[in-house]
Amino acid sequence: MTLTAVTGFFATMSPLTPAPLWLRLAAAVYDLFPLIALWMLTAGLFLLAVHGNIDVAHPPLAYHLALRGALLGVTAAYFVISWSRGGQTIGMRAWRLRVVAADGGALPWPRSFLRFAVALISLLTLGLGFLWCLVDRERRGWHDLAATSSVERLPSA
Repeated sequence: MTLTAVTGFFATMSPLTPAPLWLRLAAAVYDLFPLIALWMLTAGLFLLAVHGNIDVAHPPLAYHLALRGALLGVTAAYFVISWSRGGQTIGMRAWRLRVVAADGGALPWPRSFLRFAVALISLLTLGLGFLWCLVDRERRGWHDLAATSSVERLPSA
């Protein structure tokens, strides 16, 4: 079944409701597990590249920056690919949540990337962008507003 068929199916069943903040946070906790695995794999590949010859307490600046950049890139790829291909991360699947564009369809990858970038800014501002879900009528955070998306709760099977 294609994504448009699934979207059409859910649209005819019942209107989707915006996901509350607590469900988004629960999905985020679930998403930590695959992310930790990806981070460990990335760090392992970096260690393999330098044959394990690195002073962990005081790594060279270039190594340190490259590793941080790779970890951020892997994290961005996890979310952007998940949101643009089906609208769900692993954690969102567990809690029946889905990111949808304003028109109800899938979020294109440029807007998924924008959503990730603004979510990162929201996180760096001590979570204010995420707490915005408590104020917004449609329960959207800063990242949802920037990407013209929303997180919807899917009906139970």
